[in-house]
Amino acid sequence: MTEQVYRFSTGDEKAVERVVFDENIHYLHMVFNRGEGLPEHYSNSNVYMTVIRGTLSIGLNDQGVHEYGAGTLLKIPFNTRMNVKNLGPNTLELIVVKAPAPKS
Repeated sequence: MTEQVYRFSTGDEKAVERVVFDENIHYLHMVFNRGEGLPEHYSNSNVYMTVIRGTLSIGLNDQGVHEYGAGTLLKIPFNTRMNVKNLGPNTLELIVVKAPAPKS
């Protein structure tokens, strides 16, 4: 078989899954219910964040929280302070790609 196959969860349970973590990219699948999210942190690469379902509430650097719905792709530069949350009533599902893959 030439291709490699990767799988990720399809439910509503909280998840932060490292689907592909190699020298080229980091590809993550995340699911957050209302009030859940990530600890505030700085991006360690260029981050491409796709909202699959729900509404992403995100604060970047010193700007206020912005909300983005399903079908939105955000490009977030390296070394940006990020505060990622689900403040909406529905389950939030994201695909996050870091490219190039962080060195550490």
